[in-house]
Amino acid sequence: MTTAQTLLHIDASAQLEARSHTRKLTRSFIERWTCQRPQDCIIRRDLGRSPIPAIDEDWIAAAFTAPEDRTPAMTERLALSDELVDEVAASDIIVMGVPMYNYGVPAALKGWIDQIARIGRTFSFDLKRGDVPIEPILSGKTLAVLSARGEFGFEFGGMRAHMNTLDPALAACAHYFGVAREDIHTIAIEYQEFKDERYESSVARAEAAVLDLVDDLAASSRNVI
Repeated sequence: MTTAQTLLHIDASAQLEARSHTRKLTRSFIERWTCQRPQDCIIRRDLGRSPIPAIDEDWIAAAFTAPEDRTPAMTERLALSDELVDEVAASDIIVMGVPMYNYGVPAALKGWIDQIARIGRTFSFDLKRGDVPIEPILSGKTLAVLSARGEFGFEFGGMRAHMNTLDPALAACAHYFGVAREDIHTIAIEYQEFKDERYESSVARAEAAVLDLVDDLAASSRNVI
């Protein structure tokens, strides 16, 4: 018998699927996955169409107040954050459609990250640990980042690597998701603004790479009991 898993499917694109490469890539991933593992649970979170509100002073006050000391208003203020954290905690694999906007992450995704970076929920903080007081609470998850970029050369050593703030930001925050850096898989379409043969080849490579990634992850997820 194969152990059931949970996938958290996140789309951060502001575009509808007809115009969004990242939405098409995440759909392809989920469709391929469910064909191979129909027993698995898919949690859907569309940040592009239903943006997460930004944190504010009231949110911060509530998050940094011990649960037993929170007022009803504080508990209510954190209700959405708790829901988002629960989705991450329940997931084994996070499939994230992330277009590069102005060389970084979309605001909708940054809002989501801020809501799940929760002391006592996704990380602990203890100054007794010295210069590394933050310790992740969640662990053992896999992150698939399916991206699209208007230009090219954002990979390490590429001509625009110094302008790429998207990949480093996700890597830096991955511990909040329970993901180790070696468990981040990034597939990106590039040359989108050029619309030339390089772009067409990039789309084809990314689409094939998504299917290969699903096959690899699904194969490694088959646990015989």
